[in-house]
Amino acid sequence: LDADNYETDPCLKEIRRAENYSWMDIITIHKDKLPNYEEKIKTFYEEHLHLDDEIRYILDGSGYFDVRDKDDKWIRISMEKGDMITLPAGIYHRFTLDENNYVKAMRLFVGEPVWTAYNRPADDFPARKQYMKFLTEEA
Repeated sequence: LDADNYETDPCLKEIRRAENYSWMDIITIHKDKLPNYEEKIKTFYEEHLHLDDEIRYILDGSGYFDVRDKDDKWIRISMEKGDMITLPAGIYHRFTLDENNYVKAMRLFVGEPVWTAYNRPADDFPARKQYMKFLTEEA
């Protein structure tokens, strides 16, 4: 994707249309840009899940998403400018900045955004059960 021209990028426009990503905003995670920076960073790094997919498109900077594999072991995913990730509803994950301490990301949602994070353990949610079922079917 063309992060320098995200406002007019036809590939991004097609992804948004095809996946029905009707809502978006942009977040800048940096101590000088994000209110309550220290608190937010701790929240992002707390292992959690969401009941909806989490879609992030990195417009500038870099960081890491950590996710759990089917054996509950961490996998670190390095994200940098131009990368997009979709974390499925029900997957445990966390986010942290790298040594540059800066990322600017587009947040995409289907419909209205839901920001609620459920810290681990949150295994009783239908989204978690559906995700676990998905893992066993793929194995």
